[in-house]
Amino acid sequence: MARRPSKAALTHIDAKGEARMVDVSAKPATERTAVAEGSVIMSKATLELITSGKAKKGDVLATARIAGIMAAKRTSELIPLCHPLALSKVTVDISLDPRLPGCRVQSTVKVTGPTGVEMEALTAVSVACLTIYDMIKAVERGARIEGIRLVEKSGGKSGHYRAES
Repeated sequence: MARRPSKAALTHIDAKGEARMVDVSAKPATERTAVAEGSVIMSKATLELITSGKAKKGDVLATARIAGIMAAKRTSELIPLCHPLALSKVTVDISLDPRLPGCRVQSTVKVTGPTGVEMEALTAVSVACLTIYDMIKAVERGARIEGIRLVEKSGGKSGHYRAES
C-alpha cells in the first residue's frame, strides 16, 4: 500500500483541507534552478522523417523547442495555484536517440525569486513532447510520451534535489 502524505505536508492545502496559493511574501529571493526530462517514443521511420527535416508540418524540433519555452513562461496560467514568475532562463534541449527510437527532451529553468521553478521545467518538457507528438501524429498516432519527471532542483529552503538514475 502506498504511503499517503498527511494534509499538513501538502503546502497547497490549508488547515480546513481547502486549496490555497502558498504565501511566499516572506521568503527571500534566491537563485533557483530546475531540470526536467521526458521522451517521445516512435518508430525508426518517423524518427528518420524528423532527422531528414521533411515532416509536413515543418521543423519538428525547432517548433517543439519554442513551444516548450513559451509554455514555461505561461505555467501560472495553466497550473492552478502556481505563482507567476519572471523567469531568467529557459532552455529546451531535444536530442534524437535511435536507441529509443525517439526524442529525448530536457528543460532547464532559472529564476531569482521566492519560489522554485520545478513546475515551469516540467511544463516546458510536457508541452515540447506534446508538440513533437502533434507534428508527427499524421504519420504515427501510436507515438508515446514517457518518463516526464523532475531530474534536479537547487535553491530555496528545501535545498538540492537530484533524482535517482
